[in-house]
Amino acid sequence: MNWKILTGIVTILIIIIIGGIFVFHEGIITLPESKPNLSDIKNVVDANNQFALDYYSKLKTKNEGNIFFSPFSISSAFIMVYEGAKNETAEEIRSVFYFPEDSNLRRAEYTSIFNELSKRDKKYTISIANALWAQQDYQFSKDYFDNVEKYYGGKAANLDFVKESEKSRQTINSFIEEQTNNKIKDLIPSGFLNNMTRLVLTNAIYFKGIWQWEFDTSDTHNENFKITSDNVVKVPMMNMNPQKASFNYINTGDAQILELPYKGGKISMLVILPTKDLASIESSLTAEKLNKYKSKMKETKLDSISLPKFEFDTKYFMNDTLSVLGMPTAFSENADFSGMTGKKDLYIGFVIHQAYVKVDEKGTEAVGATAVGTKYSVSMPGNVFRADHPFIFLIQEKDTGDILFFGRVVNPAS
Repeated sequence: MNWKILTGIVTILIIIIIGGIFVFHEGIITLPESKPNLSDIKNVVDANNQFALDYYSKLKTKNEGNIFFSPFSISSAFIMVYEGAKNETAEEIRSVFYFPEDSNLRRAEYTSIFNELSKRDKKYTISIANALWAQQDYQFSKDYFDNVEKYYGGKAANLDFVKESEKSRQTINSFIEEQTNNKIKDLIPSGFLNNMTRLVLTNAIYFKGIWQWEFDTSDTHNENFKITSDNVVKVPMMNMNPQKASFNYINTGDAQILELPYKGGKISMLVILPTKDLASIESSLTAEKLNKYKSKMKETKLDSISLPKFEFDTKYFMNDTLSVLGMPTAFSENADFSGMTGKKDLYIGFVIHQAYVKVDEKGTEAVGATAVGTKYSVSMPGNVFRADHPFIFLIQEKDTGDILFFGRVVNPAS
């Protein structure tokens, strides 16, 4: 993992592989019904955020270092998988991702969220692309394809996994690389697609944002970052002494929480900085507690803000973790994806999530990609915010609170 100085862009991409179909849509999805109000959208937002905390709780037990992933990308991809799941398989997926059972409500809310995120704004760029790649001579349900296209903007295109699995892999990987500004390469490793692959499902979101209040590069200096009390590294620390600006902020006693907005006012980063050590807040952090903290945050004048520059990438093979979270059937030959084909002839062979993030004086760049493959049968004085020890951060859509990215920085120099 290299740490570099880069411009501010956030990019999220999720690709899910379920044997093989392609859908690409960028921009606004036509609402099938009247747009639900924010209280209705809250159901799906809360579902995504709860999954984010659940998945993070599993990752932190396996990873001692930095963590980064896109819960929004993973949830967005699996909502399309869920459309084709039935019976026990569907119930297990729903329980892991907390999807609303009411299909009309669920579809309308996701469509509304996609539309909200895809709105054009001169101050930042964000776009969403859904994609499915299908085995060209395999019989899929027209209703399944129609629903994915109608509610999630996904259109189907064909590939030949049976005779040209390597060429198909390169096609999908090239698409992912292009959509992630060349940051995610070789997402699907060689050998993961073969003549038993039938469907690939992809979702991508791209965001480019600049801090509302940028850090001055002349105030960035190499300073100490305390990984532990006896493990200290030198990292480029960005510093700001805001004179006019106020920031949404709270000191809970256990942690300081600071919101750093991006220009345009729609997207922001929350930095959760523990007063003592990271474990002291990780064990008790829940979606409910996070909502409670955010509701109590107030516009506050801060004397200084210090945040390390960082850049790292991650890659997770998610089968085991998703099974432990509660959806083992989808990965077995007992899986029921008959909503896709009319038969119980598909199961998920693999789920891969790859992500990348960099933060500097201008803003943030983040990329997330997920592949799902289905086959045939520390105490701070005053108003000073100094992130010089491990912290949690997330990137959210401000109006809804929807978590687009979730991460942990243990060592900015790693």
